[in-house]
Amino acid sequence: MNIEAFDYPLPEAAIAARPTQPRSACRLLVVERDTLHEARFGELIRWLVPGDLVVVNDTRVWHARFRARRPGGGRVEMLLVGLESPERALALVHGARRLRPGMLLELEGGATVEAVERRGEHWCLRDPGGAWETLMEQHGHVPIPPYLDREDAPSDTVDYQTVFARVAGSVAAPTAGLHFDAALLGRLTEVGVEVATLTLHVGAGTFSPVRTQRIEDHRMHAETYAIPEELAGRLAAVHAADRRVIAVGTTVVRALESYARTPAGGRGAPWAGETDLYIRPGFRFALVDALVTNFHAPRSSLLVLVAALAGRERMLAAYRHALDHGYRFLSYGDAMFITGRHAL
Repeated sequence: MNIEAFDYPLPEAAIAARPTQPRSACRLLVVERDTLHEARFGELIRWLVPGDLVVVNDTRVWHARFRARRPGGGRVEMLLVGLESPERALALVHGARRLRPGMLLELEGGATVEAVERRGEHWCLRDPGGAWETLMEQHGHVPIPPYLDREDAPSDTVDYQTVFARVAGSVAAPTAGLHFDAALLGRLTEVGVEVATLTLHVGAGTFSPVRTQRIEDHRMHAETYAIPEELAGRLAAVHAADRRVIAVGTTVVRALESYARTPAGGRGAPWAGETDLYIRPGFRFALVDALVTNFHAPRSSLLVLVAALAGRERMLAAYRHALDHGYRFLSYGDAMFITGRHAL
């Protein structure tokens, strides 16, 4: 299938620069078979029933963006994409052309790190003090999406983090989860909707468009994920009772469907590993029945995934409706709820 089939015009004015406050006051477009319903996110509960299992991603966004200077004053910007040890990190470096192994980089705030070696598109960086996580807290910036084209603000420290964020390791937020607040989670529990967590650490590749002409030729970046024992047991029980598993975000979809294809998934056992699962039309879903998600960029693997669950024409029609009715798109934008799987 050609990538043009997942293109649509996205005006800059439709891209949200800041989140709705409070979180659950954002708009919600519900896709229920061939019918669209307009609501506020806090009304999501109207489309849920007791026994539904809502699965969220509890990853926590690192303050992974750094500004630094080379010897002589040249500026570089670094985005940490993973820690190899407390002392060593891998990073994407903007301004790396003049970087050399052994070069010392001075971070904003005065700390110094060493450029160790280049590894493909990444650089290995060493903190002599062995405290990269401390450096992130003290000198790092919130890695808000690059398309926002602005500096991070103090409010992003809270806004770009879900209320259930717990396990640090992402360079981007699982944005569908940003719409939940404590009050809404409490109401879900009161009516008998179960909420469970998994962890998938979102990588920098989440912002990469599909650059191949045929979507089948695209390759996904790998991300680490973990299915805890509690969730593994609940998944088995939910499907045995013919109840719904509702994924909050594409990261949860990829984690659950990857897990279903492991030996542990067949036994209802916990699992941890990596996934580069690419979900596109024709994919056979094993665990996910419904999806809470944001409005995604044209030609993105995220839009391809959503189309696999709901149907491409149905999704594009919903996107046209959202644009015509002033919905806000991308990470800080509004939400949609796809109530169930639909064939293409």
